[in-house]
Amino acid sequence: MFDFLNYIPLIGGFLSTVVPFIIVLSIVVAVHEYGHYIVGRWCGIHAEVFSLGFGPVLFSRFDKHGTKWQVSAIPLGGYVRFLGDADAASRPDAEPVDEAIRHKTLGGAKLYKRALTVAAGPFANFILSTIIFAGIIYASGTVSNEPVIAKLVPLPQAQSQLLEGDRILALNGTKVEKFSDIIQVSSELDSMSKITYSVERDGRKQDVIGPFPTPALVGWVMPVSPASKAGLKKGDVFLSVDGIALHSFSQLIETIKAIDKASVDLRVWRNGEELTMAISPEFRDVQISKNEFDKRMMIGVASAFAFESGRDDVPFLKSAYYGARSTYNVISNSVTSIYLIVSGKVGAENLQGPLGIAQMSGETASVGLLPFIELIAFISTAIGFLNLLPIPVLDGGHLLMYGFEALFRRPPSPKIVQIAMTTGLMLLLSLMLFSTFNDFTRMF
Repeated sequence: MFDFLNYIPLIGGFLSTVVPFIIVLSIVVAVHEYGHYIVGRWCGIHAEVFSLGFGPVLFSRFDKHGTKWQVSAIPLGGYVRFLGDADAASRPDAEPVDEAIRHKTLGGAKLYKRALTVAAGPFANFILSTIIFAGIIYASGTVSNEPVIAKLVPLPQAQSQLLEGDRILALNGTKVEKFSDIIQVSSELDSMSKITYSVERDGRKQDVIGPFPTPALVGWVMPVSPASKAGLKKGDVFLSVDGIALHSFSQLIETIKAIDKASVDLRVWRNGEELTMAISPEFRDVQISKNEFDKRMMIGVASAFAFESGRDDVPFLKSAYYGARSTYNVISNSVTSIYLIVSGKVGAENLQGPLGIAQMSGETASVGLLPFIELIAFISTAIGFLNLLPIPVLDGGHLLMYGFEALFRRPPSPKIVQIAMTTGLMLLLSLMLFSTFNDFTRMF
């Protein structure tokens, strides 16, 4: 998508990472801050400034409501500054506000209006994510479970008599009723043996020879992984690892798991050519049961079939449900990840910081527009969830203080608020530094 940037001398690679990251961050932050702004306006709270970016103002304009909309020089976030705010973190201004307009400030509005305004930012992110996830499902549909070949994937030296449109009835005599059955049947087959497919073609049943259903084929490359650093791409086929010939993806997994050295040599088939490259597998936490994890040597690729099934259309309302469920799943997985890291069940090295997100943005953008748009949905959900954490300086911290005020009929003392804000800021900075260190460790 942004591959043309790689051809700019000296800085092309840098731009191909930074530009997608800025686009992702700008969209996510703009939606988040607009949530604060629009709900605040509906609640009668006046926004003085809506800024995309920080630092020197590049250009600005005032709208009919008296809000200054501006784009600033440093595109690493944004903010809404309401009337009576001292800064972008919505700390109250030290200067007293005229009582006649106090109700138009964030601090002077009724408690429920303040809570709605603060909560609106994260929920705007969730709405954006739901719309994107739903739109992708509605536009592309879902993978059909009918065992009908819609597309044959190019493979090296594939002696295949399969044709697109064939309905698979059996593999080496084992009956297949659904496309998902092929996974189970494949696990029981010898990847080096000849695979006989019983298919229905033009209304007649016949037996033909075809490739192993799950070859050592790359269906997806995880961003910021050994595979992405090595240059592996979707559609690549592993021929060998350190001279060990591969015939199935399960062989690849077992071979990588058994590796006990820092780097291995790969022989890969790509678009009719054989390539050689080196890769450095890494230990990653893998969930093997509900409460049990294991560290395994991995390279960061997912498998694919030697053929693809068709896609089923999804009605609008059902796609909206899928979109909301996808957003919920990202939030749920985030909660689980935090619990697993805090409890020590998985390593803190799994935390991803801004550099990792930037690299992920660049790598995802290079794959295509649809994965890049989907990444925006994931990042939007993550940003919304992060902001709801009960940490002072975040939206969740403000909501926590509003909860205190609702419970005790008074706001916490300014001294406590100041201590909490400083502690929260230190916590966030520490977390950012630690995650950035993790990013450097993964990148180099």
